Amino acid sequence: MQEPTIARNYAETLVELARRASDLDGWGGLIDEVAGAIQADIRLARFLESPRVSAERKNEIVAAAFADRLPRPFVRFLQAVITHRRQHLIPDIAVEYHAIVDEIQNRVHASVTVSREPDQALGRDVTARLSRVLGKTVVPHFVVRPEILGGTIVRVGDTIMDGSVRRRLSVLRSRMLGTIR
Repeated sequence: MQEPTIARNYAETLVELARRASDLDGWGGLIDEVAGAIQADIRLARFLESPRVSAERKNEIVAAAFADRLPRPFVRFLQAVITHRRQHLIPDIAVEYHAIVDEIQNRVHASVTVSREPDQALGRDVTARLSRVLGKTVVPHFVVRPEILGGTIVRVGDTIMDGSVRRRLSVLRSRMLGTIR
């Protein structure tokens, strides 16, 4: 079985545990914290990956470290990941977890490129329009690129909607040169 599929399977299990706890967003934050800690602390990553430390010992340490801080089912989930020697997949599990939660909540993330820093009104307007067009709740991620001159470029998954002034000028130029010849 390929690693993305394995990460997805673990993420589905974590989503089910989070649903039972009625806390999808909270558990998303927890898995992000654990994944972030592993990525930020090379000593932690090496400890979890070390073949010299048994899975049982790792699980004892994880239980002791998180017993008072995290829900017991979440700690047991982490221990299952470690027992099956899949701890290197925790960052991928976090990504898959959020993708599944987005599907459940009918939510989509959009990269929105604008020419200047957006104010709150523009952010609300873009969110409302995209949500209406896509039929889903849109979470915009704004990127500022002055070279587009104006307008917006929206990317949702593989779909790109280019309404930039730069593109419009390019199209206009092509049309004008096409008719002159």
